[in-house]
Amino acid sequence: MSSRADFIPRQYVDVFSSLQDAVPPWDSERIEAMIRDSLQTCQGLQLEEVFDSIDEVLGSASIGQVHKAKLTTGETVAVKVMHPNAEKMFRDDFKVFRTLCKVALPGWDPILRELELQMMTEFDYSNEANNLICVNNNMAHSPYANRVVIPKPKLNLCSKRLLVMEFLSGQKLATHIEDRLASILDGDVTMARKVLKAKQQALFQSDDGSCAENNKGFLRKVNALLGDNTSLSTTSRVFKALQLATITYAARKKLSLLLDVTGHQIFNDGLYNGDPHPGNVIVCDCGRLGLIDYGQTRKLQKRDRLALARVVAALGKSSSNLHEIADAMRSFGFRSRDSNDENTAKFAALYFDSDAAGRKLGYATPQKYLQHLNSVDPMIEVPDAAVFVARTSFLFRGLGALLQQSLHTSQHWRKHALLALDTNGYGRTLYNLGLTPST
Repeated sequence: MSSRADFIPRQYVDVFSSLQDAVPPWDSERIEAMIRDSLQTCQGLQLEEVFDSIDEVLGSASIGQVHKAKLTTGETVAVKVMHPNAEKMFRDDFKVFRTLCKVALPGWDPILRELELQMMTEFDYSNEANNLICVNNNMAHSPYANRVVIPKPKLNLCSKRLLVMEFLSGQKLATHIEDRLASILDGDVTMARKVLKAKQQALFQSDDGSCAENNKGFLRKVNALLGDNTSLSTTSRVFKALQLATITYAARKKLSLLLDVTGHQIFNDGLYNGDPHPGNVIVCDCGRLGLIDYGQTRKLQKRDRLALARVVAALGKSSSNLHEIADAMRSFGFRSRDSNDENTAKFAALYFDSDAAGRKLGYATPQKYLQHLNSVDPMIEVPDAAVFVARTSFLFRGLGALLQQSLHTSQHWRKHALLALDTNGYGRTLYNLGLTPST
């Protein structure tokens, strides 16, 4: 919910965002006791042999909390400690959640089963440590090696309940953009939030999310907001509008980079973060984007990567063919009651591209649009491999809303899908589908 500013009010976004990393933390004495116990039990080490200090809380979520700390070597690190009974509490809460979803979110049960299985992997930090190693190795050989950074774990200090890793200094992406905006509004954070809200409203009051329409609405709202400040001359308002445009452009560049990195991870590496919410993206002091929290890393087998690539490649075409999309969906493993091609293609767009079609038809949320699609021709089989990719697409759309951009994820990911198909000897298939990448 914290990642979907497009269909819940900002005040709810703010509250739910706090659950990403601002849950009330455990006191330092209990945390130090847990770190001490893990080091003694798993590594045979005393806390004082490893750490000079355990410092302030960087973030606290439902499963665990992260502290800044200093090793006896002098290196600054981030220490992630799992809360006691976190796994049991999650299992109990998820049972309640699934019961509620049967009433409030019918049609999501196949997705929830896979979501629960994958989220259970978060309760072993040694898995996350190994994920960080693999993702770091993949990124080192990618086109994005100098533009993003993933923290490296200290494997000799990690265990099921303790993760020690490289410390990344910076700000959460959404906070960074809000602070930059406030800086051009003389430090007025309230005005900055009003401007961001105006952009979000303009973005989603346009039925198709088109740039031209939402920009017109946005500029009208911003002019009205800046006009409230009678101390600003016309020249000052124009200058601030230009500064705002610069910030918006920079935010879109960062979001585009995140989409490209994730597309590369999904279609090239087959190993990606299934939880790219705003709290997991940092604008580092060095200028690179820091990608943290790989507890929900998802692995895709080659067969699934290529099947998904066919769907995304067909979806992302400027003139998509409903039958091609539906055929690709069925090849991936989707099954509907009536095999309705048009409806199956709409499911594909909702899962892997955009919510815009539902909004254009008057459905306020993706859930209401999904209910409509299921009323036409219900989807009775959803492949497990599709669930977290669809979730990732949904989260990116929400991140786009927070950063004031309407997203079609398949359009961003299509080049990566095409490259995966071409690299794996599907060039002839590409020509048959009219999906050959431009040279």
